[in-house]
Amino acid sequence: MLIGILETGDVAPEMRARHGGFADMFRRLLAGQGFAFRVWRVVDGQLPADPAEADGWLITGSKHAVYDDLPWIEPLKDFIRRAAAARAPMAGICFGHQIMAEALGGKVEKSERGWGIGPQTYDSVEAGRPITILASHQDQVTRKPPSAEVVASSEFCPYAGLVYRDAPAISYQPHPEFRREFSRELIETRRGTVYDPALADAALARMDAPLDSDWMARRIADFFRAHARPARNGAGDEAGAKQGAAGGRAAG
Repeated sequence: MLIGILETGDVAPEMRARHGGFADMFRRLLAGQGFAFRVWRVVDGQLPADPAEADGWLITGSKHAVYDDLPWIEPLKDFIRRAAAARAPMAGICFGHQIMAEALGGKVEKSERGWGIGPQTYDSVEAGRPITILASHQDQVTRKPPSAEVVASSEFCPYAGLVYRDAPAISYQPHPEFRREFSRELIETRRGTVYDPALADAALARMDAPLDSDWMARRIADFFRAHARPARNGAGDEAGAKQGAAGGRAAG
């Protein structure tokens, strides 16, 4: 099954050398699940011409906001709507979660609650228990699309997970693809600049909390497999990322 990764942002160069870009992180997250991957560098203006170019779509995080005046934002929203109409399986993480909500009838804003960073715990309908995942965001979905059902929430982030009932689509605000080392370095780098020192210190103090990233990886993989289309010829492979090299407000 070919998963098209729509890369909407970059990791800072000094961190990318150690951790890879967002597309690399998702390849690691979903490794061993039987998927092939191809990357479209949406942040550089690359978009698929047709939702049928891959068997499923995964939209990454970004330092950008869905309300930024960037030339690729509206074309990406249009692609999301076309993919939903074509019933192409689609998953979004953080910025991907937010832009899917905006494209499909919801609303995203900079939250008055401020930044959510480090391990965050959510009530999960799907897991049947609270789950803890690394996060990094200030924007939030503040109004869910009419067709979306809330499947993960917290007091800080009420619309942290959405499942769409009129299209095969799921999305989550936190970052299962982040490793502790990346999250810790991101917080330390931004302490006292982007993040208030007290908030950063509190997040770093929680960094050894047990995480449910593997559970969310299985959830995403199972979702794609459940909506798999008939096998395609020339499905692409890891090297397909050369279509666009894989790899701020970061990780939105």
